[in-house]
Amino acid sequence: MSDLNQQMRRDIVLIDELLSGNTENGCVEFKHNNASPEMIGKLCSALSNVARIQEKDFAYVLWGVEDGTQKIVGTTFNPETQTKGNQVLAMWLSQMLTPRITFSFRQVNHPDGKLVLLEIPATHTTPVEFERTAYLRIGSATPRLSDYPEHYQKLINSLRSYNWEKAVAKSFVTADEVVKLIDYPSYFKLTKQNLPENRSGILERLAADAIINKDVGGHWNITNLGAILFAENLEDFGSAHSRKGIRFVAYDGDNRASTVKQRIDGKKGYANAFSGIVSYINNLLPVNEHIGSTQRNQQLLFPEIAIRETIANALIHQDMTISGTGPLVELFDTRLEITNPGKSLVQTDRMIDLPPRSRNEALASLMRRMGMCEEQGTGLDKVIMSVEVNQLPPPKFQEMDHSMRVILFAPRTFADMTVSERTRACYQHSIMKYLEGAKMKNSTLCERFGIEKHNAAQASAVIKKALDNKLIKAADPEHPRGGYEPIWA
Repeated sequence: MSDLNQQMRRDIVLIDELLSGNTENGCVEFKHNNASPEMIGKLCSALSNVARIQEKDFAYVLWGVEDGTQKIVGTTFNPETQTKGNQVLAMWLSQMLTPRITFSFRQVNHPDGKLVLLEIPATHTTPVEFERTAYLRIGSATPRLSDYPEHYQKLINSLRSYNWEKAVAKSFVTADEVVKLIDYPSYFKLTKQNLPENRSGILERLAADAIINKDVGGHWNITNLGAILFAENLEDFGSAHSRKGIRFVAYDGDNRASTVKQRIDGKKGYANAFSGIVSYINNLLPVNEHIGSTQRNQQLLFPEIAIRETIANALIHQDMTISGTGPLVELFDTRLEITNPGKSLVQTDRMIDLPPRSRNEALASLMRRMGMCEEQGTGLDKVIMSVEVNQLPPPKFQEMDHSMRVILFAPRTFADMTVSERTRACYQHSIMKYLEGAKMKNSTLCERFGIEKHNAAQASAVIKKALDNKLIKAADPEHPRGGYEPIWA
């Protein structure tokens, strides 16, 4: 069945459910032929705001229904030919609404008559304004939101709790389609659950973890959480989801102007793509000989635990509401860069010690259950620990305009590290010692860098630089040789 026919079927079932009540509610408005552009604009603002307050995904305006009786009478309204000034109605509305919302006019050939359905998504960032004024729906009135401070506060509180994971990625899906679109065997395997004997058992378990939920007419919705983790193919859920797949690019050099050796545009959900991308990177990496203070061994260019945790961190903490982009992993000759959309919710210089703040708690929880990442608050600790054990340059946490980047560096000797890298390593080492309940000392920093005891003055110079830069402080000012701790301790 074509997507168009399926949408028409769902709209008819949806309209029947909207008409099943005796009165209009805050998220549904019925009209006969009234198609005033200004009226529609105010309703878009009011209903989008009310839908968020009522924790609904959408609100609706339905033309072709008689006031009071809710009887289908048909309508002459045609959104495709309706204009405002010299513009098509939909174009004019999109310019008048702030922020812009992806409303949709659909003409529905209902068995009882011709109808027009306007689907309005609930706002999830700020109150929606029409011509710079936010509106609200109370009964049959559409007052200004500013005139009802208690409703405004409810809306703000609802916006704070908006959950992208629970929103719908694909609606009106049959049970057969669910098991085709969702990689349910991976779900049961990774969550260590026995595969149910029948389809109803499978659907019940998927619903219990908010991977799917019930839609109208006995159909199902696949949530954003379900799609982003378990999609057989993210392209089945449209460009908004396909662009959030994990992308990987390997360059033959140390900059983006270098030749691209490998490129993968991930199409599967994260549950499958994650382990695949980590293994793929490991297979590409050369194996270096590491000579520590007591032993010689073979190791990958970057520790596997560091690769796993930084990629998992990018998946969990990305801002899913930023469209058109997703996690990007880039491999250069001497570094690995992992970038995710959205600024960090924690200061970059406190990412190691402060508890993580995730935008996507359900995603993070399920990924931890499936063993894709460490327990909450321990991932970056293990990244730094692995880097220190292997005496690598310190990772760099870099915040940009609308994204966050973590950079892992290939092995370099202490002599080849820059001054800023040495002081950053010193600061990170002081944090690790602080988290252990210990103090950083000259001797521990020598061990971290692989500095021989007779060259301990090199570590002293790094400590002095970190003190000058106010990254660390003496734990006891009267006894500075007692050790050092982070400046914020």
